[in-house]
Amino acid sequence: MESNNEFGEYLRARRAMITPRHVGLFDGGERRVPGLRRDEVALLAGVSTDYYIRLEQGRERNPSEQVLRAIAAALRLDGAAAGHLFRLGLPVFATEAAAPTVAPELVRLMDGMRDVPAFVVGAAQDVLAANAMARELYRGFTRYDNLLRMIFLDPFAREFYVDWDKAAHTAVGNLRASSSQFPQDERIERIVGELGVRSPAFTGLWARYEVRPRTQEDKHFRHSGVGEVRLHFEALAVSSAPGQHLSVYSAEPGSASADALVLLRRLAEQGPAPTDQDSPAEEEDARS
Repeated sequence: MESNNEFGEYLRARRAMITPRHVGLFDGGERRVPGLRRDEVALLAGVSTDYYIRLEQGRERNPSEQVLRAIAAALRLDGAAAGHLFRLGLPVFATEAAAPTVAPELVRLMDGMRDVPAFVVGAAQDVLAANAMARELYRGFTRYDNLLRMIFLDPFAREFYVDWDKAAHTAVGNLRASSSQFPQDERIERIVGELGVRSPAFTGLWARYEVRPRTQEDKHFRHSGVGEVRLHFEALAVSSAPGQHLSVYSAEPGSASADALVLLRRLAEQGPAPTDQDSPAEEEDARS
């Protein structure tokens, strides 16, 4: 899905999301392009319009760190988005490979968390391991294997996520953040390629180039066994395994959602969920 000028595409996508009013420029009414014009970005960044145009078109491939900082400020990029700009604009250095498997010690820790759903995801948002509570929470999906595939390709997602649009937007921004951290990851490339072919909704969100790592948020689910439940999500980076995050859900003490988690645990203890996952590696082998 990516061209050989991802840096230019990123600049175009980001300036299309900024209006003149956001940056204190005069808005003369009807405009021919969404967001800022290239000359306006150049003005805000303190570079010539010709130079900025060459950057977007891919004819200038070696911007300085100072120029990148100025453009990031002009486009109002936050830390994650600016970091992505730097990774695209500066020479590529060797990066760590994303860890494909979960350490047994982490699996034991997660399985010991019997009162909350917990699971480990990799850089491509594959579900690498999950405890019984998590498998029960997601049991309505055909496969519990990759969060992006589940959201965009499984019809059940629109029933499960009370606010599907928010879930989709968040998931794509998080995948962008992973692709920025692991730019050569083949697994991420396969996920992006598959969803780009099969999901117009994914394609539209991916083209926005929003880089938003997901670390915490409030989630609203609809579960067939416990009803609607509101949970707080925390993603904890696994320092010993690059790209992996331990994802944990919790509920406000004394709330209806806390009661729902008690019921969810009872359902989980009745036996394994009917849609136990295959590992991403097993799935790739099956497709070969």
